[in-house]
Amino acid sequence: MKPHLAPRAHLLTGVAALCLLAQPAVAAPMDFGTALQHMAASSDRLAASRQAVDSAAWQRRAVESLGGLSVSLTGAAYAYNANLDVDLNPLSQALPGIASQLPPQLGGMVAQLPHLPASYTLNRHKTDVTASVNAVYPLYMGGIDNAARGLADARTREAQADNARVSDELASLLVQRYFGAQLADRAAVLRETALQSIEKHDAAAQKMLDAGVIAKVERLQARSALEDARKNARKARDDADLATTALTRTARAEERVQPTSPLFVNSQPVQPLDYFIDAALARHPGLEKVAAKKAQASQLHAADEALRRPQVFAFGQRQIKSGNADWVAGIAVRWTLWDSIDRKALAASSQAQVEQAERTGAQARSDIALLVEKNWLALEQARRQYFAQQAGVDLSAEVLRLREAGLREGTSTTLDLIDAQLNNAKVQTERAQAAHDYVLALAALLESSGLSDEFANYMARADVKVD
Repeated sequence: MKPHLAPRAHLLTGVAALCLLAQPAVAAPMDFGTALQHMAASSDRLAASRQAVDSAAWQRRAVESLGGLSVSLTGAAYAYNANLDVDLNPLSQALPGIASQLPPQLGGMVAQLPHLPASYTLNRHKTDVTASVNAVYPLYMGGIDNAARGLADARTREAQADNARVSDELASLLVQRYFGAQLADRAAVLRETALQSIEKHDAAAQKMLDAGVIAKVERLQARSALEDARKNARKARDDADLATTALTRTARAEERVQPTSPLFVNSQPVQPLDYFIDAALARHPGLEKVAAKKAQASQLHAADEALRRPQVFAFGQRQIKSGNADWVAGIAVRWTLWDSIDRKALAASSQAQVEQAERTGAQARSDIALLVEKNWLALEQARRQYFAQQAGVDLSAEVLRLREAGLREGTSTTLDLIDAQLNNAKVQTERAQAAHDYVLALAALLESSGLSDEFANYMARADVKVD
């Protein structure tokens, strides 16, 4: 999940594809803090993660009042036509019997009634408009409302953890690109400086050949060394241009970036390992994400349990019309005793997810602690390596001084001086590389500890600047 900071052999790996488009010709000096601000303000990836946080926060707000009063308005316009057929045959058959049981006067009157039809059709039709207001207030929902709010909270925490992780990864990437560009430019300058000096001695070697002081083979060796120096200088400058292009794109700068913050090393070790492990266990975004996942699993389990409990509602309805309107109010209970879904199986599934999250969290804590220790050791190794190279730097400078003096005195050849100059550039580049390794190791340690925002403080406290 986290980008690994590239070792020296892979300093420019993955950036060549970024360099196919033309870059602005104007270079804009920019320190590391400004570059970080540029990237934070313009990064599409970081903006996307922030939008995810906003989305989760709005979802949490949407369920804030879940379980409260619900009021709705219902309206209908309708027309109907109803036909009812009434069978009169039973009545016709019963009349003679009824007449025989009545007094003579009434019986005679019944007998004189006209013959009834076999059936009669009733027709009713009407057009009307009705409206009513309905209210439902949950009195008890079994805890499903609290589970929904808890789930939304946990999803917001997860989005925030993802945003923090993206921010830390981009900060480490910028460190890699920014100080990689510094290293590449320093290597190019050292190569170009050596080339300029070699070009001066090449002209002197030609004069020495013409004067018969040196042999032709020695002259050819010097010229071959010159061509190699030119080739290496061009390659170093091309690498520096590529690194600067990658930095410009990463910082989202409108102009070509010229880094001004130098490589640095702290002569004293950083805080003890336990300090960074404790910080990682408290602040690492990966652990916060795992905790959020566990919280989600717990809330889903709580929701499954809530669905097995009864739900109690108060309700009311009233028609909207003048006069004596119809209305109804009461309390309702709903309790699902059985349905086609195995609620026990769902509860067991959600409980397994909770236990899975707990196991994942324990493994994540172990892995992150190991990563912090690895990065802490790498940082200390890079610090010691930088200062251990001082003897080699002093030696190469002394050899170069002796070769320059020897050439003037005739005790050294032009080729000896060229070798000394190239070796001095190589040794200085390697020392700058050691400082670069220290910076990248520091960024990796801070990222794995959840302390990426402390990088600027370590840079400001550095007592060794590699200018």
